[in-house]
Amino acid sequence: MKSKRKGSKMGLIYILPWLIGLLIFVIYPFISSLVLSFTNYNLISKPTFVGFDNFIKLFTTDKDFLKSIFSTFRYAVITVPLQLVFALFIAFILNFKLKGINMFRTAYYIPSILGGNVAIAVLWRFLFSGDGLINQLLGIIGISPVGWLSEPGPAMAVIALLRIWQFGSSMVIFLAALKEIPEELYEAARVDGAGKWKIFFKITVPLITPTIFFNLVMQLVNAFQEFNAPFLITNGGPLKSTYLTSLMIYENAFKFFKMGYASAMSWVLFITKT
Repeated sequence: MKSKRKGSKMGLIYILPWLIGLLIFVIYPFISSLVLSFTNYNLISKPTFVGFDNFIKLFTTDKDFLKSIFSTFRYAVITVPLQLVFALFIAFILNFKLKGINMFRTAYYIPSILGGNVAIAVLWRFLFSGDGLINQLLGIIGISPVGWLSEPGPAMAVIALLRIWQFGSSMVIFLAALKEIPEELYEAARVDGAGKWKIFFKITVPLITPTIFFNLVMQLVNAFQEFNAPFLITNGGPLKSTYLTSLMIYENAFKFFKMGYASAMSWVLFITKT
């Protein structure tokens, strides 16, 4: 009994740093934001209770919020399916035993590490600017310059492309799932005369369905929390076409000092993505 108690105490000591981090950086801000969402708080004076006024304003008079919700859903609908399809396609190719395959796996994973970097976002903005490299290459083949960052449609495509480019983490998870599929199933299907596409859709896809669902949930969460690209590349423009909800929350909280209103937005976003 003493050894068990000692082991339990040691276990608690080992996880104590994690528990402290959970309480300070997750649970406390989570509860605080809920409380602040029912107040008028400008970071200087004391919060004043306003009830559901912040939430009522969001859905009745604040047209920018409803537009940001629509833009966020649009961004998620564009990026998540394309990212998962591309990640699964690359993982399927990298699952073959080819010479130097480890080098290619590393190369395809690197964008997921660098993609969220501020420097990459700045580089992306340079590439797609009016006189950037992309328009220069288009000019060489006789295509007129495109207003990538000055027109609503292309602007959304630019920030979506940056997210799709970061498919490495999903690819690695897909690759691990593909390696768990028994080779005997593929051999039996080939003996029965099944083609590559039939094998893929009848064997591969059904067996990795839990992995597909996991990646879908994780990428949806990431898409709804996207901030760097719309902030650094388009700054929410043009015409607020890339004004995602995360960017609107940031501006209301730290630019306009409407912390209570921003907390209400964050809770609506939290409920929406859940």
